Amino acid sequence: MEKDIEICTGCDRGLYKQAVGRQDRQLNTYDWLADVPGNAESTDLVEVQFKNTRKGYYHNVNNLELKKGDIVAVEASPGHDIGVVTLTGRLVKMQLKKANLKSADDIKRIYRLARQTDMDKFHEAKAREHSTMIESREIAKGLGLKMKIGDVEYQGDGQKAIFYYIADERVDFRQLIKDLAAAFHVRIEMKQIGARQEAGRIGGTGPCGRELCCATWMKNFVSVSTGAARHQDLSLNPQKLAGMCAKLKCCLNYEVDDYMEAGRQLPSREVILQTLDADYFLFKSDILAGMVTYSTDKNIAANLETISAERAKEVIEMNRRGEKPESLQADGQQKEKKGPVDLLEDGDIHRFDKTKRKKKRKPQQSRPANGDNNAEGSRNEGNHAEGRHNRPHHNRPPRPQKPQEGTHEQKE
Repeated sequence: MEKDIEICTGCDRGLYKQAVGRQDRQLNTYDWLADVPGNAESTDLVEVQFKNTRKGYYHNVNNLELKKGDIVAVEASPGHDIGVVTLTGRLVKMQLKKANLKSADDIKRIYRLARQTDMDKFHEAKAREHSTMIESREIAKGLGLKMKIGDVEYQGDGQKAIFYYIADERVDFRQLIKDLAAAFHVRIEMKQIGARQEAGRIGGTGPCGRELCCATWMKNFVSVSTGAARHQDLSLNPQKLAGMCAKLKCCLNYEVDDYMEAGRQLPSREVILQTLDADYFLFKSDILAGMVTYSTDKNIAANLETISAERAKEVIEMNRRGEKPESLQADGQQKEKKGPVDLLEDGDIHRFDKTKRKKKRKPQQSRPANGDNNAEGSRNEGNHAEGRHNRPHHNRPPRPQKPQEGTHEQKE
């Protein structure tokens, strides 16, 4: 807030005819009625923003000429506060309805444009916020309170401080208020916020790549349930559905109405389509495209058929009359069955074969035959020669040859 005020003191009051204004604050509102003559004079209500996401609505009782970006001193209890004008004219009434102000007493007055003495007190009070937050955390820890003090905001005149805290359970901070008042000598106000409000105050970038909605334009938070994700056929993965605040994303509610309206045009998941060939069960559906996919098996994807929602309703109506179409396709067209794909259809089946090279054996030299014994010996040598090619070489003694008849004498 201090940085915003320093920036706005020497700058112009708008970028496009005071409609947009400066975009360096959270919850900035586009004033699309800024060019309408007499818009600012249509009401005396003015929207004033303070630190982070805190806004207030005030009456311009002194008829000051206020525009977007002006720094004003407004009524507070007690004393006064310093804020920046963020919206004037008719749109303030619409923003007032969103704020849900129950009583007209909640709308206070604007005193004046901020003076130099007001700004000096404001800067002095803002300089104590960080040290006050650190010390207040130590005090709460000493009391054993299960709470987290996330931020401290001093009033513009330094008479009051707002402590924003987060707690899962109810906290009895009566003693804490006494200790904080004794330590800082200001009026203490405790304000509990949730995880969504804390994310809006801190700010950041969402998974969509844009600044958080709660830090830019969203002021009121609507409860988000997992039913919104189911209607949009989103995966129920907590890591994908959770935002920066560890809660369900607020943007899940943006398009759920369109999905629910489009989903009413689709056939029920419980209805079974009957044809002459088989029964079909709803497998999946494309809600926005209006297409449904059916399977012949209830649990797995088998013989999938994708048809339009209108065709599915026609088949359902035929089944009610006891008729069964030839197929789910319109005009009884059969779905073309895809055969197995031949990966080698355009290739050469011999491209992976390797040419086998045969080893050429050396021709054996023939010896002259000297009788049967020499012929037999040559055959034996030939056998040994062939064995040398097939068996490993070992240093073995030669085998004894059998005696042949007619060459040796028999012993008595």
